[in-house]
Amino acid sequence: MNARWTDVYTDGACSGNPGPGGWAWVVPDGPHRAGAEGHTTNQRMEIRAVLEALTDLDGPLHVHSDSTYVVNCFKDRWYEGWLGRDWRNSQRKPVANRDLWEPLLDVALPRMEDGALRFSWVKGHSGDPMNDLADRLAVAAIEELRDLEGAGRVDNTEAGECDIPWPVGPALVVVGSPRITTEQAEQIRTVIRSLDRDATVVSGLRRGAELVAAEEAIDRRLPLAAVLPFDDPARNWPEELRARFDAALARAAHEVELGGDVASPAESMRARNRWLERAALGALVVGDPVLAERYRAAGLTVIEIA
Repeated sequence: MNARWTDVYTDGACSGNPGPGGWAWVVPDGPHRAGAEGHTTNQRMEIRAVLEALTDLDGPLHVHSDSTYVVNCFKDRWYEGWLGRDWRNSQRKPVANRDLWEPLLDVALPRMEDGALRFSWVKGHSGDPMNDLADRLAVAAIEELRDLEGAGRVDNTEAGECDIPWPVGPALVVVGSPRITTEQAEQIRTVIRSLDRDATVVSGLRRGAELVAAEEAIDRRLPLAAVLPFDDPARNWPEELRARFDAALARAAHEVELGGDVASPAESMRARNRWLERAALGALVVGDPVLAERYRAAGLTVIEIA
C-alpha cells in the first residue's frame, strides 16, 4: 500500500471504576478529539477511544494504545473466537462490552483485511509524549464531561475577559452535547418556548444542543446572545451546519467573542464554560451532568436534560 500511514494515539480514563470516564485520540501535529460519559469503566473508554478514531480518520491508520485489552484483541485475534461462539468468550459467558466491540469490529476488520490498519502497544505513563497527551485530553474530558473537537496542538489558553452586554437576571445559558437525540431536541425547544419574552437565550452556537436552542429562540423572537470561544468556530463544519450557524449568528442580538486560541479549542471551550457562569442566573445543560453540577455549585439554577 502506497498511501501514507497516519499515527493516532488513543487513551481512556476513568474517575473510579466504574465512574465518570473520558476517551481521547490525538494525531501528532494534527487533529484530536475527546469526549466523556457519566458512568462507565476504564476498559470501555479504551475501546471507545479507538472506535472514535477509526470513525473520524480515513486512510491507513496505525493505532497506538496503552490498553493490552484493546491491542491484544486484534493482535491475538480474540474476536475470531467471539464471533465463532456467537459473542461468547472461552468460558461461554457473554463477551463484556459487546455494545462497543461490535461496532469497533465493524469498522476495524475491513480495514485490517485491506492492510490499512495496525495496532501497537505503548506503555502508559512512561514518558511517551503522545500517550501522555491523549491521557491529559481524556482526563480533561472527564472534568468537563462533554465532546471536545479540535485540530492542532493543545496548550493552556484562557479566554479573554469580556463585559456581559445583556441583563443577567432573565438570561438562560444553554450548553451541552453536540450529539443529541430527537427527543432531547424537542425537550430543548420546550424549555425555550416556556421562557418569558424578556429572557435572553445565551448560546455558543455549538452544533447540537446549543444550535437547536439558538434556532428556537430566533423562532420565538427571543433575544439571542452568541458567545464564541474564538473567531469563526464553524470554519470546518459541514456546509449545512455552517449555513445554520451563520444564519443564527446573523440574527443574534448580542455577539461576544472571547478571544481564545483556535489552535487550542479544548482549553478555549473550558474557558468559555467558566465565563458563562457569570452570564446568567439559569442554565439549560444537555447531556453533561458534570457541567450541570459545576453550574449548580456556582449558584445557577440548572435545568438538566439527560
